[in-house]
Amino acid sequence: MPMVLTDPNQPDNPIVFVNNAFLDLTLYREEEVLGRNCRLLQGEQTDPATVAELRAAVAEQRAVAVDILNYKADGRPFWNGLFAGPVFDQEGKLLYWFASQMDITRRRVSEQSYLQAQKMEAIGQLTAGLAHDFNNLLQVVAGNLEVATATVHDPEATLASIARAQLAGEKASKLTQQLLTFARKQRLEPKRLNLNSLVVEFSDMLVRTLGDGVDLHLDLKPGLPACTLDATHMEMALLNVLINARDAMPDGGRVTIATSTMVDSERLERHGLAPGTYVVICVIDKGQGMPPEVAQRAIEPFFTTKGPGTGLGLAMVHGFVQQSHGRLEIDSMPGEGTTIRMIFPLAQQSGMEILADRLAGKGARGMGAPMSWTPEAILGRRTILVVDDSHDVRELAENHLRELGYRVLAAQSGEEAMELIERYGDIDLLFSDIIMPGGMNGVRLAELVRARQPEVPVILATGYMSELPDAARPGATYTTMAKPYRLADLAERVRLALKTEARTASRGSAHGFQHEG
Repeated sequence: MPMVLTDPNQPDNPIVFVNNAFLDLTLYREEEVLGRNCRLLQGEQTDPATVAELRAAVAEQRAVAVDILNYKADGRPFWNGLFAGPVFDQEGKLLYWFASQMDITRRRVSEQSYLQAQKMEAIGQLTAGLAHDFNNLLQVVAGNLEVATATVHDPEATLASIARAQLAGEKASKLTQQLLTFARKQRLEPKRLNLNSLVVEFSDMLVRTLGDGVDLHLDLKPGLPACTLDATHMEMALLNVLINARDAMPDGGRVTIATSTMVDSERLERHGLAPGTYVVICVIDKGQGMPPEVAQRAIEPFFTTKGPGTGLGLAMVHGFVQQSHGRLEIDSMPGEGTTIRMIFPLAQQSGMEILADRLAGKGARGMGAPMSWTPEAILGRRTILVVDDSHDVRELAENHLRELGYRVLAAQSGEEAMELIERYGDIDLLFSDIIMPGGMNGVRLAELVRARQPEVPVILATGYMSELPDAARPGATYTTMAKPYRLADLAERVRLALKTEARTASRGSAHGFQHEG
């Protein structure tokens, strides 16, 4: 074991003893290190925060254990597992600092490889959802540019369409950056951030990861103070915990992400945290839960109760929380679910202003568009039900069809669509996305609508044309459109579908209405 002894009673705490194992590790000669400070091992990529942690321990005369990137005499870097502590005499006077060291380069490389594998596994689970999101964003960009082209005579409408297209482009760019940041290997520096904002901005990825069988709910404390964290590692930790929650509910269920503050002095003392206010983010599931013996080992590296898996998920979460000067709590009971809390110290300044700015920037976004039905649409009974879980895509189609004179109902899910039909009665055409969160996709919605109205035209849109269910393939009884689609194509499909339906109705005696395209 490489060993070093330094003398803190001399200026600059010089090295006064090294053993041969230290010389073998560092490739220095004894005369090159005696009388010099241990900083001779540091180099360009040595983490300043780790150096500061060592200096603080020396100043406070307390033991410390760190992993630090050091350099050999020939300039080669190596990861050094350093364990250092003060040596006192019987009267309590500080005599020496003793340090034992270990080359942990292989372990660090292995950990980084596993971390990268975990990241790529999570990214793989996100791929299908991301393709869906990108198709929706492309739809918004293409559709609004098409609107802008058609409304060049109306500068206000043109500018509004361009602004919506620009916003969708910014969202697409942000999504790409999230993926790149999430996948990159280099270590990122902790920055001041608000956990509420991080959860909201990352929620689309989280929903795609959980899949259709799991409902994600957010319970975020207003005015949550900021903390200092590495955003990418925080997102990775949150994903790992949510994946565990999803796997604990094979039949689906509800997962809640909640934020709060903690001032419980007894609880903080139990975790070895200084008194004060802390930020807490927790993930609550109603899954299978864990018996006490499993919960106690949950953060051990390579411990897993799953068939496939590395067992590194919660171990990495625990390591990240510890390195962020926080603590991890696990509460779990078999059959009752699991709550995992990550507790972090506050940043020096309040996060109120950042949160207020972000909330103010949203305005009334997300509110449904008003029902602006024209007399012609009401008299003509040309009612179109538009269903899409993306607010922007739904609003684009909804506004365009209204401008064409149709009466439009809009819903963000199949369940909401069926409620609208029950409330407003029969429709003349269903235009729905196929892939939507929840228990009802577009094909199932079309089947339920057709059970009520067998002759109603159905147009289904999707970005997955090669993977359509047989019932929705071209040539079947449903018309399909690939995303992104042109608004002019949508208008033509709707016109043709209503003309076809109108001819059918005119031949029969049940309807007695003439529909015009």
